[in-house]
Amino acid sequence: MQRISEYFYSKATFWAFILSTALFIIFMMLVLPSEATRSDQVIGSAPSPDTSFYYTKAKLYQMAEAYGQEGRLYYLDSRISFDIVWPLVYTLFLINVISWILNKTILEESKLRLLNLAPLAGILLDYLENITNMIIMFRFPQQTDILASLAGVITSLKWVFVGGSFLILVFGIVLWVGVKTNIIKT
Repeated sequence: MQRISEYFYSKATFWAFILSTALFIIFMMLVLPSEATRSDQVIGSAPSPDTSFYYTKAKLYQMAEAYGQEGRLYYLDSRISFDIVWPLVYTLFLINVISWILNKTILEESKLRLLNLAPLAGILLDYLENITNMIIMFRFPQQTDILASLAGVITSLKWVFVGGSFLILVFGIVLWVGVKTNIIKT
């Protein structure tokens, strides 16, 4: 893990910081609204497993039912297109920015430097969530109870790591400001 973490630190240059931040902002401003509009047109106001913090297998099956055939096909399509790229964008952003900021504030021997790996858990869980829910949507109305039972837990863990990564980013910014203003001594 240390080796992977240090690799990210070695690649987290100012330009990687700028490019990954620009990509993240462009994606947030252009792609996400477009995808939200497309989703509203196909599935309306039906809840999505991806934006829920937790759901039971019964709730997941209710979502699949509410989507109808067209909505489930849309869900599969969007997981294969949009939801492959979006996790890459936010993970690239988080790893680069966290690594760049923490590299300026945390001593090399500190175990806190491993915090830059949290986004990796987030992306792995995001992809696992997508695969699990795609199987559920594809097979519906046939039920896949083991996967449906795990899906809500996987989604919760995804949000813990993705949300936690943003908290680490905030922690890094606060630490960086503290070091720059001499409030915190390293």
